[in-house]
Amino acid sequence: MQNNRSIRRLLSLALALMLLLTLSAAACAEGNPDAAVVETVTAEGFTMDYIRFGHGEKPLVILPGLSVQSVMGSADAVADAYQSMTDEYTVYLFDRRKELPESYSIFEMAQDTAEAMEILGLAQADLFGASQGGMIAMVIAAEHPELVHKLVLGSTAAQIEEEDFQTIENWIELAKAGDAEGLYLAFGEALYPPELFALYHDALIAAAETVTEEDLARFVVLAEGIRGFECSAELEKIQCPVLVIGSMTDQVLGAEASFRIAELLSGREDAELFMYGAYGHASYDIAPDYKDRLLDFYAPEAAA
Repeated sequence: MQNNRSIRRLLSLALALMLLLTLSAAACAEGNPDAAVVETVTAEGFTMDYIRFGHGEKPLVILPGLSVQSVMGSADAVADAYQSMTDEYTVYLFDRRKELPESYSIFEMAQDTAEAMEILGLAQADLFGASQGGMIAMVIAAEHPELVHKLVLGSTAAQIEEEDFQTIENWIELAKAGDAEGLYLAFGEALYPPELFALYHDALIAAAETVTEEDLARFVVLAEGIRGFECSAELEKIQCPVLVIGSMTDQVLGAEASFRIAELLSGREDAELFMYGAYGHASYDIAPDYKDRLLDFYAPEAAA
C-alpha cells in the first residue's frame, strides 16, 4: 500500500514538472471557452503578455515565479492545471513586461502589472502570486488595494537578505556564463524534491537546449530584481484577506520566509498560514491539493 501511494505521488510530481517543460503553442480551440489564449496588453511605455482562459464571472490573476523561459509557451498546460477553477473564474496569468530595462525591481514589476490589470478592468480580482510572483502580489495588494479581493502568497518572502539570495546568485552566475544546462539543472534541483529532479534530469538537459541568449539575459535582469527586496512595512497596508502557503522543505527561500510573512500579518482574523511538510519550493506546482486550497480560500461556496 505504501509503495502504491509513493508511485501515485511520483506520477503527480512528474505531471507537475511537465507543466514547466511543456512548450505547446497557445491556441483557443473553437467552441471551448476554457481553452488558453495568449494576448498582449499595451500600456504607455511597455507591453505585457498574459494567458487568459476560463469562463467564470470573477477574475483570478496569477503571477508566476521566476523561470528560465517564459511560461507563455505553456499556456495550454497552465489552463489544464487550473481547470478546476474555470467555472468560477476567468483566469489571467501575467508575464513580466516585454521591454526590460537594465534593472527592474519588484516594485517596478508590481507597478507594471497593476497598470496592466487596470487597463483590462480587473478590479477586485482574486490574486495568487508564487515565489517572485508572490513578492509582486504583496506590493500590488498594498499599493493598489482596489485591485485585490483576496490574496494568496505561495513560497515567497517579504524580505531578502544577502544570505537569502545565495541560491539565486548562483543561478545568475550560471546565466551570465551562458551555461543554460547548468542553470536548468540548478534551478530544478532547488525547486523540486530529489525524486522528481532525478526522474526528469535528462528532460531538464533537453529543455536547456532550447534556451536562447535572450532568455538568459532576461533571466538575469528578472533575478537581480529580487536582490535586497524589502516590503515588510508595506504589509500593514494590505486590506484584503490573505492566505500564506509555504513548505518546510523550501530550498530557495526557506520555510522561515513564510513564517515571517504570517508573523507580520499576525493579529488579523483574515490572515491564515498553511505549511506543507514536503514538496519543496515548487509546492504550488506539485502538491496535489494546492488548487483545492486556492479555491476553498477564494470561493468556499464553490469549493463546497
